Amino acid sequence: MSHPPASDLTDPAGPGIPLGGYSIALKTGFQETTRRVQEIHCAIADLSIFQVLRWIPGMAGPARLAQDVHDAMVSGIYAAVRHSGGGLLAAAALLEQQVATTTPVATTPPSRLVTGLRSALNAAVGDYLADSANPLAIPMGFYAAGHRIPLTNEGLRAHVSDPSDRLCVFIHGLGCDEHGWQWYADTAWDPPGQHYGARLQTDLGYTPLYLRYNTGLPIIDNGRQLMRQLSALLAVWPQPVRELVLIGHSMGGLVARSACDEAAAEGLSWLEPTHMVICLGSPHRGAPLEQLGHLTTTALHLSKLTAPLGKIAAARSAGVKDLRHGLWAHEERTQAAAVASSVAYRFISANLSGDPDHPLGHILGDGLVTLGSATPPALADDVDSVRLGGLSHMALLNEPRVYAWIKQWLEASEARNRV
Repeated sequence: MSHPPASDLTDPAGPGIPLGGYSIALKTGFQETTRRVQEIHCAIADLSIFQVLRWIPGMAGPARLAQDVHDAMVSGIYAAVRHSGGGLLAAAALLEQQVATTTPVATTPPSRLVTGLRSALNAAVGDYLADSANPLAIPMGFYAAGHRIPLTNEGLRAHVSDPSDRLCVFIHGLGCDEHGWQWYADTAWDPPGQHYGARLQTDLGYTPLYLRYNTGLPIIDNGRQLMRQLSALLAVWPQPVRELVLIGHSMGGLVARSACDEAAAEGLSWLEPTHMVICLGSPHRGAPLEQLGHLTTTALHLSKLTAPLGKIAAARSAGVKDLRHGLWAHEERTQAAAVASSVAYRFISANLSGDPDHPLGHILGDGLVTLGSATPPALADDVDSVRLGGLSHMALLNEPRVYAWIKQWLEASEARNRV
């Protein structure tokens, strides 16, 4: 399914915090939770009371009658709860909408806590938010200091200082936002406070840009959106772009790969300066937690008693479900894109053990992604990979050893392109 672009009730050039949508999301969650509780209630009553009565000779008919009366009463009670609670939340939604249309647009960006909570909500049910045009759905865009950058000449001048002809786009992972690239910056570096974007700008002259997107959407949908965003970006960039690099963490690496695949299929011009895609701990062949989640959901549906819980588990977003297989089924497309566009692919995987080749690392990996899933897919062109020991999944966001490899690969690429 193709999802419509998310929209804010604020100025798209502004901080991008929606002033509505919360009550509607709460109403849907409340009503669906009430339905699941009702289903569990009826299943327990059927299995523990009425089924026993039906086994007693002569009681089958009365038991069925009693169950029909019970189910009708329960249905009425839960319907009243849903309608009353839903009505209150619908009224709250109208008030939200009125506030949103009368409150002046804020000039300061929301706090990291607010944007973080919104990103987590999008990870969980972002596809539903987008499909229902809920303003909480995050619109894909490049962000600076909490503000979404309008892809216009004026917007770039206001938010990007000293733009160069070398761009590096950072793409976050599931449930995160662009601020994630600063995590661990105070403990990982000496002196503290550094991060990859600032280092690449100082050391190699790249202009860093940070993407924010709805991680609950299907990975392929986000890849198509990124493809369009990059086309729009390069069309208004103040000078010809000599080099474009995409660096994705976790799901972000899959979105970067998907964008390149889509661009190659459509023959878009921004692939020409795209020299490299670097994936940090990306689950190219699936993430164990989502694979376990799929098995758990399937198991819950096997019993009438636990089936309502299975429905709750199955309500997780399409983006999360896509992590079951990663982009395994799309490796042939990535191969074709790599050959057609000469994009180099680099992969960094991590092992919780200090020894990057420890046997347990193949099972545990970085705690969320195994080594086999994070290391390169079957690409025959310009591909390289490295394994690092003693790192967790999120630590890949800010780590001197990771940066050393990024810098080394980019320097080597620049040297080859000068020949």
